Amino acid sequence: MIILLIFAFLAGIVTILSPCILPILPIVLSGTVSGDKKRPYGIILGFILSFTFFTLFLTTIIQLTGIPTNTLRIFAGVILLIFGLSLIVPGFQNLIERLFSKLSVLGPKASPHAGFWGGFIIGLTIGIVWTPCVGPILASVIALAATARVTTETFLITLTYSIGTAIPMFLIMYGGKNLLNKNPWLTKNTTIIQKAFGVLMILFALLIFTNVDQQIEAYLAATPYGADLTQLENNSLVNKQLNTLNGNQSASPQLNSSDLFNADSPAPDFVGITKWLNTNKPITIASLKGKVVLVDFWTYTCINCIRTLPHVTSWYDKYHNEGFIVIGVHTPEFEFEHETANVQNAIKQYHIYYPVGQDNNYATWNNYNNEYWPAEYLIDATGTIRREDFGEGQYDQMELAIQTLLKQSGHKVTQKLDTLPDMTPQDQISPETYLGSDRMQYYYPSATLGDGTDNYTLSESLPQNSFSLGGQWTITSGNAVTGKNATLTYNFTASNVYLVLNPSSGKNPSIVKVYLDDKPVDLTNEGTDVKNGILSVTTDRLYNLINLHGKSESHVLKLEFDTPGTQGFAFTFG
Repeated sequence: MIILLIFAFLAGIVTILSPCILPILPIVLSGTVSGDKKRPYGIILGFILSFTFFTLFLTTIIQLTGIPTNTLRIFAGVILLIFGLSLIVPGFQNLIERLFSKLSVLGPKASPHAGFWGGFIIGLTIGIVWTPCVGPILASVIALAATARVTTETFLITLTYSIGTAIPMFLIMYGGKNLLNKNPWLTKNTTIIQKAFGVLMILFALLIFTNVDQQIEAYLAATPYGADLTQLENNSLVNKQLNTLNGNQSASPQLNSSDLFNADSPAPDFVGITKWLNTNKPITIASLKGKVVLVDFWTYTCINCIRTLPHVTSWYDKYHNEGFIVIGVHTPEFEFEHETANVQNAIKQYHIYYPVGQDNNYATWNNYNNEYWPAEYLIDATGTIRREDFGEGQYDQMELAIQTLLKQSGHKVTQKLDTLPDMTPQDQISPETYLGSDRMQYYYPSATLGDGTDNYTLSESLPQNSFSLGGQWTITSGNAVTGKNATLTYNFTASNVYLVLNPSSGKNPSIVKVYLDDKPVDLTNEGTDVKNGILSVTTDRLYNLINLHGKSESHVLKLEFDTPGTQGFAFTFG
């Protein structure tokens, strides 16, 4: 934890060198030419509180109130517009002075607009509208906050980062005031400089109203210089701490063959199961006493789960006559994954013969305090969890742990370890990318979009690991629905590209044309679900669009949707 706090603080300080600070720099510098000596303190305190609060709780606020994210940004833009006008128009400044005077019980009575409380309100707006060039530490905190996992650790990390950012901001304002007071020319032209900063604040407010500020910040973050600054946090010490903090799905706990067991707690029961499949009766932990049990949390569109399933099903096939049982807990990520028929089709497709419980209400998921797809909990014959694995990989160690527990329970095990290939991606690939507004973060140029139907234009220059929309789309909290002439491009790095799709409500399949680098895909690069450059979406599931046969490369994928009403949920990569 101390390591993360130190690097978060340093990352905050280095932010002042980041190009992402440029859009708000005029607002920070305005504190040097307007207001009294207490104004910078107000700006800094307002920024620290606002940035920390909204980083951690913005998702929760939106969910509870239904207020669109952009509404808060527009409100902040209005505040900046008011303050910018007050720096330019003396009469307007007097009006604001009288308004603040009525609230002076909360602050100093002398010129509150120009003092601490005026600066405090400006600082609050900066915390709402500013998007830093996010490194791995703050990115992990934001991801945890998006799933309502706000803890003491995430609070301290965010606060430390914001304090680190605030320190150079304060030094700029404080040093600027001293320079202004000591330089006769600057002192003589203070009014002109003040009005210039007022114009800049108004311009930034207009950028907020049109979302251009987000486009600028996204572009600056994607520059090599902006990306290089975040490398301060990209080291083994930080990565180890982040794995502990949020359990990166691609990084399971590192164990070796001499340390197979990393847990020792009673196994929770299976509760709230909607329906049991592949069995005639409900299953309880008590009914499994005497057996070695592997509880596997999965969902059928999760590519990480799909790559894990061959190993899980193989272990069941090998050891189920030796006192071993697998219990699959299917906890859905998307709404259509609640459907029993869809789960049954997946059970058949992946040759699953062990019992599977539909955990549609996340009851068992929560009973295990689980957070990941896939997640495996290995339970010994006494009902004690002895090993936990999250994500892909380490299959030989899990199987060795299974054999060890079977031997401990009196079974004779002679089978050799599996030689199935580990399909866990070893190269750096594009991140999981959601198309619904709740978790959208890689749309270019604005990172995310609000709900509603609109016409979009494809971006000609697409940064790495980002996507763009063209034609008509309807954005909802959980997916994006195609309309007339709908197209999508994605600049990815991977060997395989997958997309969760749901066909339109019509009787015929939804048709999607697939292109790679502006050329129709062919036998050398089309995914297993694509034939002659055409994808037919017939059911709700994960579709393989691109297959580069083990070569992880960077390309631009383009999809043309011929069928309105097709629903897109999330890209995953392999």
